[in-house]
Amino acid sequence: MTRQTVLITGASRGIGATTARVLAAQGRQVVLASRDQSALRALADEINAGPGRALALPCDVTQPTSVQAAVEQCVEQFGRLDVLVNNAGVIDPVAYIGDVDVDAWARVVDINYKGVFYGMRYAIPQMLTQGGGTIINLSSGAATKAIEGWSHYCSTKAAVLSLTQCAHEEYGERGITVVGMSPGTVATDMQATIRASGINRYSRLAPTAHIPPEWAAQAIAFLCTDAAREFAGRDFSLKTTEGRARVGLPPVSD
Repeated sequence: MTRQTVLITGASRGIGATTARVLAAQGRQVVLASRDQSALRALADEINAGPGRALALPCDVTQPTSVQAAVEQCVEQFGRLDVLVNNAGVIDPVAYIGDVDVDAWARVVDINYKGVFYGMRYAIPQMLTQGGGTIINLSSGAATKAIEGWSHYCSTKAAVLSLTQCAHEEYGERGITVVGMSPGTVATDMQATIRASGINRYSRLAPTAHIPPEWAAQAIAFLCTDAAREFAGRDFSLKTTEGRARVGLPPVSD
């Protein structure tokens, strides 16, 4: 049986790095893409020291040629691309629309939205050639609600949800499963930025309110299987007891 090959953007830390460890432990080949080459090499060495296989690639998701090169190198190294995890995303700076730095706001759009499009743009032709594949876009409850100080994050996640729906409409009957994954609040470095802002109730959440990145990684691993087809074209949520049960996680607490 051919090992499943998974390309993960934003793989140097947080959900991306944890997902790489979980998927490699399950026997998948992981391609780690990020701008942080030092962290990527350390993670690849860690995975390759065990039974897993990992390849670290420099990738700036704001640059289409960089994303295209990552897809091409993935296929050159492993012969195929079975799953793309569009994980790269940022929330800094948290600020009101009338105060936020214009260039910083636009960069969030470049990473969170355009980066997802670029990944899909270059992964889909390869997947069609193979006869199918899966694309998992990291989503958020912010995709469907307005949160003060998060105009860039909310609007880009809404745009990503629309991309997921559009891609499913175009390729769902051609063997490509496109699904979003909405984990809720996760204990990653992003929470430090949110807390420091002091804006909105999410900045005041207790650390115990956040799920561990391992739970998000387990959900992504679940969506790497045929089970993802059930949720194609929409977001799979870890914020519900039903969603967590499907992944084998504890129920939502009161």
